[in-house]
Amino acid sequence: MPHTVLLAEDDRAIRNALERALTLEGYRVTAVADGVEALAQAHRSRPDVLVLDVMMPGIDGLQVCRVLRAEGDRTPVLILTALVETADRIAGLDAGADDYVLKPFDVEEVFARLRALLRRAAPAPTESEPAAAQEAGSPAPSGRLLEAAGLRMDPQARRAWRGDRELELTRTEFELLELLIRNAGVVLEHSTIYDRIWGYDFGPGSKNLAVYVGYLRRKLDEPGAPQLIHTVRGVGYVLREG
Repeated sequence: MPHTVLLAEDDRAIRNALERALTLEGYRVTAVADGVEALAQAHRSRPDVLVLDVMMPGIDGLQVCRVLRAEGDRTPVLILTALVETADRIAGLDAGADDYVLKPFDVEEVFARLRALLRRAAPAPTESEPAAAQEAGSPAPSGRLLEAAGLRMDPQARRAWRGDRELELTRTEFELLELLIRNAGVVLEHSTIYDRIWGYDFGPGSKNLAVYVGYLRRKLDEPGAPQLIHTVRGVGYVLREG
């Protein structure tokens, strides 16, 4: 079965061109012109992934994302934006988006990011999950946890903690933190992280990784506690305490 894409873009030329390109790539696409239509369509038939333009009249792409996340909908979201400031990209991540593409974009980059989002999409926990793992605020049995630098992570339940505080992470943030925890103390090069998380190296000019690391730090760091993710200039990042 082809993957389904809900595309919301108010610029008709961009919407039509991207709809054609995605269809030729093998996706089944529903294209709408604004956020109101996007929400209505998402409620009517849940897609495998959403592609949302930020600047749309009425309800914009970030508002659509916030509404879906508030409803508990974890469908992967790729944001299209012409806003280049880091603060604008962080706003998208704050809204619950999983990734973003800057306009004007290369359609191959859109394809690569969609493949990565769909590859990482995890099924919901099954009824066979232990009750302790399902209960809010309750860590999984220790044998199932990854632990490093004061962090704990349950990959199966897709939950993570620093100390007793549970972290609220997007799908991409979770995947990035898991990679760092599994390689705690090891400096991971930029290209390695791009390949493992996105399945594609977007080159030295890309700020994508730096934005996600910065946002993850905001969720991990605590007053008076050591920073956990360290930058190794010109190389990459490492997770270690102190």
